[in-house]
Amino acid sequence: MARTGNKNIQAKLVLLGDMGTGKTSLVLRFVKGQFFDYQESTIGAAFFTQVLSLNEATIKFDIWDTAGQERYHSLAPMYYRGAAAAVVVYDITSMESFVRAKKWVQELQRQGNPSLIMFLAGNKADLEEKRKVGLEDGEQYAKENGLVFLETSAKTAQNVNELFYEIEDHKKVEEDCFAALDDTHTCYSTVFLDRCEGHLSICWKFIVADQR
Repeated sequence: MARTGNKNIQAKLVLLGDMGTGKTSLVLRFVKGQFFDYQESTIGAAFFTQVLSLNEATIKFDIWDTAGQERYHSLAPMYYRGAAAAVVVYDITSMESFVRAKKWVQELQRQGNPSLIMFLAGNKADLEEKRKVGLEDGEQYAKENGLVFLETSAKTAQNVNELFYEIEDHKKVEEDCFAALDDTHTCYSTVFLDRCEGHLSICWKFIVADQR
């Protein structure tokens, strides 16, 4: 079991939610710093990796971005099984997607890892004029179900890095679900996050890490 203190730790994350809620856009914004107005629908699932270098540990995220179409629903358990954290995404301009997000939460509560940490992300927060799901609705549902809640915008990057930072910040994830990486020399792209006056300072670098 991995602990903090200059440790390399690995976490499996899964994103769930209706088609069109912006799951892939959130991941692309986090991993590559990119946003596209048009994004093709995911077929089955897409896999991404990203590394966060923090003061206490280096964390490698294995991110599964699942398809939102109903025909792929039966495949979801293979992606959230063994996950350290799940991000359930809805679109603030679609009440239907919020209702569907609640069903995903219920499924994870029944079938997910008992120590799974769940996050609720109300995406497309930049479309305030088209809002159908109130901020207080997301906050209240998250509070009632023990979820971590943020409204995000993949387009403007609002709260995207903060969302993934929050995942690391929950020590229960690290204590129960992270596995230490094997000792190795690793070359990867990384994003360094530091808190400065309540904000997140971000710096992209390319590094080679000697893990001996």
